[in-house]
Amino acid sequence: MKTPFDPLAQRYPSQRFPIYAREGMVNCSSPQAAAAGLEALRNGGNAIDAAVAAATALTVVEPSANGIGSDAFALVWSAKDQKLFGLNASGPAPQLADIQQVLADGKDDKGKMPVYGWTPVTVPGAPKAWAQLSSRFGQLPLEKTMAPAIRYARDGYPCAPNLALMWQRAFAKYKEVCTGPEFEEWFRTFAPQDRPYEAGELIRLPRHADTLAAIAATGADAFYKGELAKRIDADSKKHGGYLRYEDLAAYEAKWVEPVSVNYRGYEVCEIPPNGQGIVALMALNILKEFSFPEKESVETYHRQLEAIKMAFADAFRYVTDPDHMELDYHRLILPEYGAQRARDIGERAQVRTHGLPPKSGTVYLCCADGAGNMVSYIQSNYMGFGSGIVVEGTGISLQNRGHDFSLDPEAANRLAPGKRSYHTIIPGFLMKDGAPVGPFGVMGGYMQPQGHVQVVMNYVDFGLDPQQALDAPRWQWMRDNTVTVESRFAPEMALALQRRGHAIRSDLSTPSFGRGQMIVRLENGVLVGGTESRTDSNIACY
Repeated sequence: MKTPFDPLAQRYPSQRFPIYAREGMVNCSSPQAAAAGLEALRNGGNAIDAAVAAATALTVVEPSANGIGSDAFALVWSAKDQKLFGLNASGPAPQLADIQQVLADGKDDKGKMPVYGWTPVTVPGAPKAWAQLSSRFGQLPLEKTMAPAIRYARDGYPCAPNLALMWQRAFAKYKEVCTGPEFEEWFRTFAPQDRPYEAGELIRLPRHADTLAAIAATGADAFYKGELAKRIDADSKKHGGYLRYEDLAAYEAKWVEPVSVNYRGYEVCEIPPNGQGIVALMALNILKEFSFPEKESVETYHRQLEAIKMAFADAFRYVTDPDHMELDYHRLILPEYGAQRARDIGERAQVRTHGLPPKSGTVYLCCADGAGNMVSYIQSNYMGFGSGIVVEGTGISLQNRGHDFSLDPEAANRLAPGKRSYHTIIPGFLMKDGAPVGPFGVMGGYMQPQGHVQVVMNYVDFGLDPQQALDAPRWQWMRDNTVTVESRFAPEMALALQRRGHAIRSDLSTPSFGRGQMIVRLENGVLVGGTESRTDSNIACY
């Protein structure tokens, strides 16, 4: 489809200002999803209904990052309960999946869990998250909440510029590596014309619509115990997968107590392991030992990078399903451990390893309503469209979260039946003096805790508004001492960091630095929102 312009050719820098509202706000990486959330609010729903409406719409309007077969996490501030609740809707490995079986079947990729196919598929948690959030906190029937998503899928929506870019990249990769019969349904569903969609083209996903309607009508029971579960089971058996009807029928999302650290008077809250939110908390627990008088300082960036490397080193060593961890994860964020790690930061960049603490792994959205309810929500197929598996006749694209499992029997995050993997997706939430400040998040694999650290410090240390806190140029630690920076990152800072021993390289691909949203609630109840300038983001409010 030809247009007289290239929507991705951004020739001029643009400015975005924070958005203010009173009765409700929905911040999403898609304008259609934000509109779906606003529709729920206008129909008498609350922030939780808005989050479910937006989340289900995102499976339709941003399938390059999530789908019906996604996992999800949520942090919910309930105005009625005056409490922050956590929901872990990540799924475990199937009961038939273990290290010996994968190796014996030859389904490994050179001794590692594969990226594509049925083998890395774990039990999807997102549909259960929608149902449980709606039933516990929502005010609308699930069928009404999900109506916009079903409408988008059935009637169609226009492809956005960044969505088209992600679709093109996925299509090229899947054409190259996803060549078996198990992947044919992906191409029938997402490339019916044997090519990716272009910006401005209308996309329709009728089977997706039917599946969402069945989930809405049954409170997700159709997905876990009904006809959809049977179809997933049959497709898995047909193509040699390990996922079975029994795995789906036994699944429940878990309500969990959020974990937090105090950072300069703010409580920074995350979902506990198996999520990697604790990486952000570990880094902030180290960084609070220092003062940061200015943002554009080599000392600021150097300490941020060293702290995040230390945090990841500990996470990769210890973090997995908490039922299988060798230590209490609370030890990783003890103040004395943060102080101990801070003392190890010197003038030069170092390759970091884990320490021993003292005893004692997408789409993101956030919503708020005029009554004071707020939601920080994230769901993901992990790597783009995920495993490349779409269940025949359903539109259900399945995540490849099991790729993060290790096939090393000595590793903390080793594959085991019924075990949840280290998980990259993380919603964040800020509180102060026991009161909610607001939700925030940055999506993007292992960039996520790094984005959380940068956004929190931008807001708390450097006084940036939510929009500026998101817009500020970002860095991303990759491995060893390798760090990528955005093209807008100050060259003099990059050179100064290089002199400190960091291997700096510039990356022109802005999506790799994450895509975030943020809402702050002022003392008078006014909502202030920022949305990601690196993608097709939008804020819907009233």
